[in-house]
Amino acid sequence: MSLDNASMTVYGDSISGNCLKVKFVADRLGIPYDWVETSVLARETRTADFLALNPAGQVPTVTWPDGRVLAQSNAIMLLLAEGSDLIPDDPFDRALMYQWLFWEQYSHETALAVLRFKKHYLKLADHEIDPGLPLRCDAVLGLMEGHLAPRRYFVGEKLSLADSALVAYTRFAHQAGLSLPTHVAAWVRRVEHELEIEHLN
Repeated sequence: MSLDNASMTVYGDSISGNCLKVKFVADRLGIPYDWVETSVLARETRTADFLALNPAGQVPTVTWPDGRVLAQSNAIMLLLAEGSDLIPDDPFDRALMYQWLFWEQYSHETALAVLRFKKHYLKLADHEIDPGLPLRCDAVLGLMEGHLAPRRYFVGEKLSLADSALVAYTRFAHQAGLSLPTHVAAWVRRVEHELEIEHLN
């Protein structure tokens, strides 16, 4: 399937880092798409029409005119970036990129995104939140800080999908009541600049 001549439709929620990842990559690579705002909070992902597209009821979900449907943000990013400079040529660097993509979904998103959702959208007080959750966020940011201290990007010497994925929720850290460590904050600004996205804080 050629992405150059197949206009895709992205069902996404603009407050979701997972959805914004797809937008960042498509915009960076000049891939055309139609964006259909699909609110999780308004339960628009639970309608019969949407569940017919994606029975898991999750965004982002991408469709093409030929009927193909793809979900899961990192799978979508990998498809869009195939053959681009966002995926390292070197096999080991490419494996490192995958390592960070898996870590982002398993450890990073499940900490930062969850705390942000509870504090910023559900408006829960600190005593209503599992005390282990902020500690997990601190550990995640600490790991990122240590990794970025001697380097500018997560993999190699230039922007990759690892950065595009990890910046999506990291740049919303203030909405989770978190402060970014020095090197992480500098990396966020660097990646936002390269992706030509607005700096939030």
